[in-house]
This record gives sequence, structure tokens and C-alpha cells, in this order.
Amino acid sequence: MKITNKEVASYFDSLVKLMEIHDDNPFKIRSYKNAYLNIRKLSKPIAEMSPIEIKSIPRIGASTLDKILEIIDNQQLTLLKEYQNKTPKGILQLLKIKGIGPKKIKTIWKELGIESPVELLYACNENRLVQLKGFGQKTQTDIAQKINFFLQNSDSFLWANIKNEADILFEFFREKIPKKNRLSFTGAFRRKDPILKAIEFVTDVDINFLAQAYPQLKKQANTALTGKSKLGVPFKIFHCPTDEFGKKLFDTSGKKEFNQLVLDKIKNLHPSPNEEAIFAQAKLPFCPPELRWGSLPSDQIIKNLITKNDIKGVIHAHSQWSDGHNTILEMALEAQKNGYEYLVITDHSKSAFYANGLQAEQVLAQMEEIDAINQKLDGFHVLKGIESDIRNDGNLDYDDDLLDKFDIIIASIHSNLRMDRTTATQRLIAAIEHPKTRILGHLTGRLLLAREGYPIDIDRILDACAKHQVAVELNANPYRLDIDYQHIRKALDKGVQISINPDAHSIQGIGDIQYGILAARKAGVAAKNNLSSLSLEQFQKFISKK
Repeated sequence: MKITNKEVASYFDSLVKLMEIHDDNPFKIRSYKNAYLNIRKLSKPIAEMSPIEIKSIPRIGASTLDKILEIIDNQQLTLLKEYQNKTPKGILQLLKIKGIGPKKIKTIWKELGIESPVELLYACNENRLVQLKGFGQKTQTDIAQKINFFLQNSDSFLWANIKNEADILFEFFREKIPKKNRLSFTGAFRRKDPILKAIEFVTDVDINFLAQAYPQLKKQANTALTGKSKLGVPFKIFHCPTDEFGKKLFDTSGKKEFNQLVLDKIKNLHPSPNEEAIFAQAKLPFCPPELRWGSLPSDQIIKNLITKNDIKGVIHAHSQWSDGHNTILEMALEAQKNGYEYLVITDHSKSAFYANGLQAEQVLAQMEEIDAINQKLDGFHVLKGIESDIRNDGNLDYDDDLLDKFDIIIASIHSNLRMDRTTATQRLIAAIEHPKTRILGHLTGRLLLAREGYPIDIDRILDACAKHQVAVELNANPYRLDIDYQHIRKALDKGVQISINPDAHSIQGIGDIQYGILAARKAGVAAKNNLSSLSLEQFQKFISKK
């Protein structure tokens, strides 16, 4: 089948966009843009035209003609490949998002260093785009909406992004399924894995009945159905007989290595309609699904697993003083409304110029404002903190005299993220050793589905935190969830406290604490292991110890 005019034109469209991003020759860009426009207007298939005919198309020169012939003959364009190879993959992804043009992408990339859709979405949540020339609140909101739509249609999904879609699917099937039959979430979604490929269910309803209720579903050997939600999220429904529902739910909920550890303790397995019976046969306590990914948790871990009610304070929040959406008072009132006892305002320090980091005189003015707010609040307290940038040498922003004035300091890396393991580790350890550091912020700088974060020697970092009484933040923002839950157990074993912090840049961001709790539960965190579970009085004692 011959290539179409639209397909040929698309090569030039992609080339033009990449050339604009790389600030290439405007004359060449204009030439290839004309080729794109004129090829789309042709009534005759360009693949059936002779070179002389193609050359007669308005504004098609010899160089462009060669490229058109290459596309027709080989279905490729060498120059386009060259630009693709020198462009970060995340930037290429951004170009696929309808409505975000190359000029905006170039500005975002060059001025903010953002190189992926999730990283850009995170920047929107932090209110960072409004500072750019040609951008405003409306543009920022529009970009965030477009990225959300794009992410909902990609191959991997954040648990937080598809939670609502999963609930809608569950309700849809629950209404279609007879009341006598059972339905449950299972798989990675039930384990609350931060990243997953699909939403999975288990049901004992007749599979043909379910297929009729949702004709788009595809059968898999009469044991499962697959499909996609209205937003394009893949899902799978496992079927089993009622008397085997518990075993099927067990099999599909945990990771294989965990399941095997349980099954190894059972001599003669008896399938059951209830999942609890499987653990009973193994003489084990029922294990919450989020813990079913590694070794068997102890009875004590299961019994003391942290819950939402264990969180007493909001640590790590930003205001309009730096890059937050709301005032300090608005953030405080929202935290109080949600039942918390205190709020720690930790705006960005001066080195974070891109986030309106506070200069020394602004710090002092903000402290005066916090004092005034505390005079007005009843039964709630705002503490004075800062998210101090960790400089390249591991030092913190501001001199010690100013650092002494803060109630608490979170030390975080925000710049020069492309470090090797040795450099990143030494930089973090130097910050941990600083006598003013109490919490190490978002440990690796990762953004889920966007960037992996810098490599570190996790053991050395945690040993340093233990030695210097520095807590490690579990950044609850669903795009971070950093420290990773798989490393938290190691931190707990070394006696390092975790601090579930929302890193809230708005009153809505305070709600991200829920995602931090889910990640903490996956690691077996108890309230006693978590800094933000301390009451106001206990927290004030903690910050006065060092």
C-alpha cells in the first residue's frame, strides 16, 4: 500500500516542530512548513507523481524534493531521525500531546529544564508555569488538563490517576452483576502499587453474562475478559466458581513470591470462597493486600499498620510566598478543617529562583506573618520551616544565623539532577551532616513515569540519617512517592524515621497525604515510625532535641 499525502506531510510536520524546539534556521523551517502545507492540499497522490511533477509543486526546492522521494521510497526521513536522536524522549512525548505546541515546549524545556509530560504536570501543580513569559494561569490549567488526558491513554498509569476510573468501572459492573454474585478489585490496583498497567477484578458471575453486559469485552479462554474503559485504561476481569473465589482472589492479588511463601506453609490446600481461609490454613494473620509484594510481614507490622487517623500534622507545604497557590492562612484553615493539629510552612529557599525562592528579608517578613496568624488561630499552630535547597557542595541555603530562626528545615535537591552515584551520595550526606537539617526531602528527586531520579548509595544515606537523627521524607505527592516503599523497610530497620509529607502547593495538595499513607502501608510503617503522626507537643519536642 502506497504512502498517503497526509503521511508524507506528517514527516515534515514532525521535522518542523523539532527544528523549532532546537532553534534551527528559520528559513529552513519555513521551507519545510510550506512543504507540509502544500502536500496536504494536493488532490493527486504524491506517491504517484514523477519527480518533475513534485518539483512543480509551489515552494518545493531541490533539497525538499530529495526528502520527499526518500519518504516515498523508504518510509523514513534521515534528517527527522537525526533530530529525534538528539531530543530527549520525554520532549518527543510532549510533542504528541495535542494543544501543546513546539514554542511552548521549547520555553518550558529551556527555561525550566522540564523534559517529560509528568514532570510538566508536576510543575503545573507547583504553579511554576505562570512565571514564564507568555504563560498565565489559564494556559497552565489548560496544559495540565491536556497532560492528564495524555497520561490516561499511555501504557502505564499512576494509581492515583486512575482511582476514579477504577471506581466508576467497579460500580458499573456491580450494577450489572446479580446481588448474589461477588466482585472485587485484585492485582496491582488492589495492592495499591504506585504504577500499574491495568485495573483488575475477580468475579464469580457467569462469564457469558458479563460479556453480554459489556459487548466490547474480549474473552480469554472462558476464564477472563479484557477491555478498556472510556478513558482508555485497560482492565481485566478474572472469573472463577463461587467456592474458589477466595483462592482466586488470593492468587491474583499478591506477587508470586509472596503467594508462594504463604502456600509453602499449607500442606493440603482447600479452595475457599473466602480469602481469609487461605491465611488461616497457613496459620498466618490476614495480610492486607498492599503488603503482598515481598517477605511475609510479622503480626506486629500488620497489627500496627499506619492509617489516615494516625496523621496529626501537615509537614512540607508551600504558600504564595514562593510557588504555592494559596496564602499561609488559607493553607492553615484547610489543614485545621481536615482535623490536623499543625501546619509546617516550608517555602522554597533563595537558590530555587525558578520557584520564587525566598530572599533573607522575605523569610523574616514571612515569619512575622506566621506569628500574626498564630495569634488568630484557636487550637491550631503554624510552624516556621523552609525547604532549603541542597547546593552542589551539599551545603544549605542561608547562613547559620538565619537557619537558626526556623523551627525546622527540610533539605532537598532541586537543581543539577544529572549526577553519578558517588556525587549524588556525597552531596546528600553533606546535607544530612549539616546540624540544621532535620528532614531529607524527596530522596532521589524522581518523578514517576517521568524521571528515575539520581542514583544513590541507599545504605550510606540511611546510615547517615540514623547517625545524625535526620528523618527521611516520604513525599506523598503521587508523582513522587519518594522514598520508594521498597526502601522504607530498610530505613526502619536502621532506626530512621519516615515523615509522610504532602509537599502541598495548594489546599487541594494537602489531600495528597492519602497517597503517602498508601505507600507507607506497603512498607509496613506504623504510626510510631512516622514524624507527621506526632502530636503538636511531641513534634515541638522533636524539633527542639537537635
